[in-house]
Amino acid sequence: QLQLVESGGGLVQSGGSLRLSCAASRGTLRYVAVGWFRQTPGKAPQGVACISSTGADTNYADSAKGRFTISRDNDKNTVYLQMNNLQPEDTDIYYCAAPAGRLCPGSPANFGSWGQGTQVTVSS
Repeated sequence: QLQLVESGGGLVQSGGSLRLSCAASRGTLRYVAVGWFRQTPGKAPQGVACISSTGADTNYADSAKGRFTISRDNDKNTVYLQMNNLQPEDTDIYYCAAPAGRLCPGSPANFGSWGQGTQVTVSS
């Protein structure tokens, strides 16, 4: 079973940047896609970005386009989410997750392995 660990969250001022990391503490990310999601407690997770296993394909939520960049280093078994120009509305818990396959599926329900989440807070 793949186990994922997020890091890099924190408190930042509006307009600031954070880089989130998603590492596999057990198993390998090399052969699976990885997505980043955000979730407010009590609400459904929302997709932020996703990257295929090779990195050749990426997709972003409209709110992330132009500000966030997803990337991966398969040799380091890690996927990153660079977040620039953060705004208070980006405040949330961010999770990484992996499906069973190499391509990004359309629904969060198709992601079987999830990390524990990292809090991102953006002050105005």
